[in-house]
Amino acid sequence: MDLGLKGRIVLVTGGSKGIGLAAARAFAAEGARVAVCSRSADNVDMAAATLPGAQGFYADLTDARAASGMIEAVERDMGPVDVLVNSAGAARRCAPNDLTPDVWRDAMDTKFFTTINATDPMIKRMARRGRGVIVTVIGIGGKVAAPVHIAGGAANSALMLATAGLATAYAAQGVRVVGVSPGMTETGRVAGRLETEARLAGIPLEEARRRAIGRIPIGRMASPEEIADTILFLASPRASYVTGVTVAMDGALHPVVL
Repeated sequence: MDLGLKGRIVLVTGGSKGIGLAAARAFAAEGARVAVCSRSADNVDMAAATLPGAQGFYADLTDARAASGMIEAVERDMGPVDVLVNSAGAARRCAPNDLTPDVWRDAMDTKFFTTINATDPMIKRMARRGRGVIVTVIGIGGKVAAPVHIAGGAANSALMLATAGLATAYAAQGVRVVGVSPGMTETGRVAGRLETEARLAGIPLEEARRRAIGRIPIGRMASPEEIADTILFLASPRASYVTGVTVAMDGALHPVVL
């Protein structure tokens, strides 16, 4: 199936590893021109070097000015961005007794505002042009509370609402806004989550992994490439009537209607 992405300019934040890198590779394979953003110069250089025609950009997206400057640089060097994929930022997990106002604030900065700082200037540019798609990788923790992910889950929930609200606000201006909420995926972030859960439960890491997979009806974690395939479809003209929704991808772990 031709997704109609050839020649499109795609900016992937957090595109140097995990789901972001898988998405960047998938867009490049479709013939898109890919910009990869990371706050680590080494990581983004290594990622961009593996992607045909990709360019790397460095920015700490917790800083709104840095995020805006990065977007300015991408559009100056590559042209108007057609698709923004937000895959940067992850709140750290901790036990409930370790939560403090600073931990809550850090969760919002590293997940919610990292996304908003890139989305806000980009969606306004897209609206002026009358076209564009924003896909945000959010996380299933925004729909289902977990004891070691309360602050991060709250940030994810806020992103789900922002996704729906921005989609409504900008639909008439030709901009679609959608979310993807992965469950457990074979990435470094999930490995860190399992380490935290194993430590809190006092069990070996492999046992924590076995238990986690045992709860997933489909019987395994997702691969980053599977999440990337959904991102590609949602970003493509094939999904031209899809906006304001967040697609859950958790292997039916949480079979809820909403």
